[in-house]
Amino acid sequence: MSSYSVISGIIQLVGGILLCPLLPGLIQKVKAILQGRQGPDIFQPYRELRRLWGKSTVKVEGTTFIYQLAPSIACAVMVMAVLIVPISNVSPSWGIGHDAFLLVGIIALGRFFMIGAAWDTQNGFGLMGASRDGTISIFAEAALVLSLTACALESGSSDLRVIIQSSAGGGDWASPVLPLALMAFCLVALAEVGRQPIDNPDTHLELTMIHEGPLLEYAGRDLAYLQWNASARHWVVLTLMVEVFLPHAKSTLLQLVALPVELIILCIVIATIETVIVKMRVLVVPRLLGIGTLTALMAIVAWKMAL
Repeated sequence: MSSYSVISGIIQLVGGILLCPLLPGLIQKVKAILQGRQGPDIFQPYRELRRLWGKSTVKVEGTTFIYQLAPSIACAVMVMAVLIVPISNVSPSWGIGHDAFLLVGIIALGRFFMIGAAWDTQNGFGLMGASRDGTISIFAEAALVLSLTACALESGSSDLRVIIQSSAGGGDWASPVLPLALMAFCLVALAEVGRQPIDNPDTHLELTMIHEGPLLEYAGRDLAYLQWNASARHWVVLTLMVEVFLPHAKSTLLQLVALPVELIILCIVIATIETVIVKMRVLVVPRLLGIGTLTALMAIVAWKMAL
């Protein structure tokens, strides 16, 4: 194992598990600045996690083991997603590899248990949020699979490290395949991290909640698990965009150095989008993600025509 591989593994673990709350914290801080407010600092998510960790959990009457295990399973699944998404072309395999379609299945598995937990509680608002999340995820996962398929076809492998190595240096960007896949993934990213115009993570209105809806019945450490899970999802999605869907250098060192800079830039872009664009109606969101699906299909067609 090379020194770069060891460094990549350390950054992957520290960034994806310990530093991931900084991403939503940075987004909230930039939003506050753009809106003329002081707002909380970027470490506010850590304070929230510490506060929740010190509180007791809640046992909802009539629920089964699904409700009790869902937060732990969601976190375990997200840890696997963190390990699957490489931060360079020499990231360690961790025994589970870096297959792009395994990542899609892992993300879907975590969502499945959270939707199941919402049904287990039989809370009306939780069920409403879970049904919306399930509906949106169908379109988001379709666009995600097709955009990853376009990248895999272009590189000749579904291994994310091979895709990173193949698309490095900008040579593959001469064709329209990767730019079209990037356009599709941008919409997927907003859906997966629950940001406007698809969802509003700051809302306190149960009738408008999507990703926050299934969390309504949780408190204490269980809610801390789920809050961390949302932060880790930011890391997974944004790192995947940086390393796979955006142009990057061939040098492993430059990939590692550019990662935090590009993550900060993406957080600023997300905060800007949330400031200038209002939340869409729920029924309009599938149309937007459908455009992403068609764009990803166009990327696959472009690859086929280039043969």
